[in-house]
This record gives sequence, C-alpha cells and structure tokens, in this order.
Amino acid sequence: MEQEQAPRWWAVMAVMMGIFLLVTAEQLPIGLLSQVASSMGVTSGMAGLMVTVPGVVAAFSAPLLPVAVGRLDRRIMLTLMMIVMVIGSVLSAVASNFGFLLAARVLVGISIGGFWAIAGSIAPRLVPGDQVAKAMTIIFSGVAAASVLGVPLGTLLGDLSNWRVAFGALGGLSLLTAIALWYWLPPLPPREPVRLRMLAQQFSNRGVRVAVLTTGFVVVGHFAAYTFISPILQEISGVAQRHVGSLLLLYGAAGILGNIAAGIFAGRHPYRAVLAIPSLLLLVVAVFPLLGVQPTSGILLLMVWGAVFGSVSVSIQTWIIRTAPNTEAATALMAFTFNMSIGLGAMFGGRIVDGASLPIAMWAASGLFLLGTLLVWRTPSGIVGEKRR
Repeated sequence: MEQEQAPRWWAVMAVMMGIFLLVTAEQLPIGLLSQVASSMGVTSGMAGLMVTVPGVVAAFSAPLLPVAVGRLDRRIMLTLMMIVMVIGSVLSAVASNFGFLLAARVLVGISIGGFWAIAGSIAPRLVPGDQVAKAMTIIFSGVAAASVLGVPLGTLLGDLSNWRVAFGALGGLSLLTAIALWYWLPPLPPREPVRLRMLAQQFSNRGVRVAVLTTGFVVVGHFAAYTFISPILQEISGVAQRHVGSLLLLYGAAGILGNIAAGIFAGRHPYRAVLAIPSLLLLVVAVFPLLGVQPTSGILLLMVWGAVFGSVSVSIQTWIIRTAPNTEAATALMAFTFNMSIGLGAMFGGRIVDGASLPIAMWAASGLFLLGTLLVWRTPSGIVGEKRR
C-alpha cells in the first residue's frame, strides 16, 4: 500500500513550492495594485479584477478538471498545471493592455484550480499515516510563505524595476517547479476518478457543508478588505507606499507562524481552530479603521490579521479530512469555494471601495466574518470528533 512506502519528503516540498507559486501569482497584484493601475490607466477597483478573474476561473477549474482528466496520473496533472502557470505568467509580463493582461490571468486561474484540487488531498499518498499532519502543514505552509516571501518579494521586485519583471520571475520559478514535480513525485493514479455526482454528494455531509460555507464567508470577507491593503495602510494608517512591501513581509511571517500553530492545534482541536478564525478576523478587521489610524497600531493589527488568516488552509483541510466521505472530491469542492470566494471578495471590495470608502469595505468584510463565526458556533463539535469544553 502507498502508506507503507518510505516518506517522500522531496515530493512534499515540490507540492509545497507549487502551492507557494500559485498563491503568489494569484495575490501578487495586491502588492502591485497601484503600479499596475497607473501603468494601465485603470482605477484601483478595476485593477482588482486581476485578482477576481483568476479566482473565478480557478473556482470552476478546481472541480471540473479532475472530472475531465478522469484517470490521468495526478503526477502528470500537477506538472501540466505548473506549465500552464509558466505560460500565463509570461503572457502577463508582456501584456500590452489591461484586457490582454486579464486574458493571461485566465490561464493562471486554470493552473491554480487544477493544482489545488489535487494538492490538498495528496499528503496521505506521500507519507505514512502518522506523518500526514506534518506533511499537510508543510504543503499548506506554501500559502503562508507566499505571503511572507512571494507577494512581498514580488512587490519589492516590482518597486525596484517594474511589475512586468515580477510576473516574468514567477514564470521562471514555475518552470523549475514543474521539473521538480516531474522528477520527485511518484506515479499517482487516481484511487477513484472524481465524478460530478460525487461532488454533489459531498453536500449530504454536514461537516463538508459547514466547511464550505465557513470558507466562503471567511475568504470573501478577507479579500474584500485585504485586496486593498496597500491603500488601507497608506490612507488609514499613514504608511508610506515605499514601506508597504516590507510590511507585507511581516504580514507573511505572521502567517507562517499562524500556519505552524494551526498545524499543531487543529490536529487535536479542529473545531476550536476553525471557530477561532472568523471570530478573530471579525475583531481585527472591524477595529482597524478605528484603532489602526497610526502606523504603529496599523502594523500591529496587520500582524494579527496575517497570523489568523495564515491558519485557514491547514485548519479547514484538517476538518475536511475528519468529515468528508471522499477526500479528493471534497478538496476539489473546497478549492472551488476558496478560489471563487477570492474572486468575489476582490470584486465585492472593489465595488465598495470605488463607491464608498475603505472603512466601509472593512466593516462589510467584518459582517461576513460574523456570519462565519455564528455558523461554526451552531455546529456540533462532535462532527469532527471534538467535544466542547
């Protein structure tokens, strides 16, 4: 059996690197939003479509690609998704107008959805059962690492040169990762091909339903506000634009710490880990326009924000593994929800920012966090094998 084989930690690291680059590609426009908007002659709200488009495309490619490829070896699929990422990144770097740039971001969205749908459930196939939690923590550390390294370094690279260089660098790193995935992953034929009816069947499980809805509330709320973190820091906290890239490094560092802590805590207490996420985000984002009006307080709130959101992926995936009748199908469904929520959140926030103000967008996001908190609170903790204290 696969779980009796020796752990394949290099394969785990390659998958983590893929997640790192995909999340970086999806969120890099956040750090370069002002620069791209100025270069392309569009508003900040319009530039937010660079996050919306790949998010929506990834949402649909996540459940549909595993169905479309059927019994295709997952090693081949993951490698192909990274090659698509290379093409999308290079085309983004050479885009001559905003429409062409959005078209290139469609390819990025396809690679994000297809890769994430498989990567989220691959840990049990690479390491023994008693090391799955560790492997999941490593794989999903790619999400936090994208915040601490990918997006900030891409932002700094864009500030030092221009945004096109940042996107081009993503393409080069994606090519190296595609090669690593091909050489380090073992053959991974699907244990059971994902069918459309299997995706629908996941909703019959209450644990999956709660995970999907909670993820939607949290991620839409987060990106409705975080997509505009650059203008938030500048206009609300009084931070100079030249410092935004450095602060995103600190945000990401906090996210890595949150991911590590969640990997340890969620394995024992998945219910409490998931409940804490929308509760803490509600508190931080709601008070930001009121208390984050100085550089120091704004930075402190940003760090807490990063630590909490950094715990989302590993906490929710632990919940899914505990409750889903079919892990790969449920993970594909979660990838749909996560990426659709990124796109909807960026679009929702952009409409509010352009039509009202940054504080209103943050308070609207807080309302979604409140809904997520209430949903988890009303769910029996026993569905994930945990008792309330």
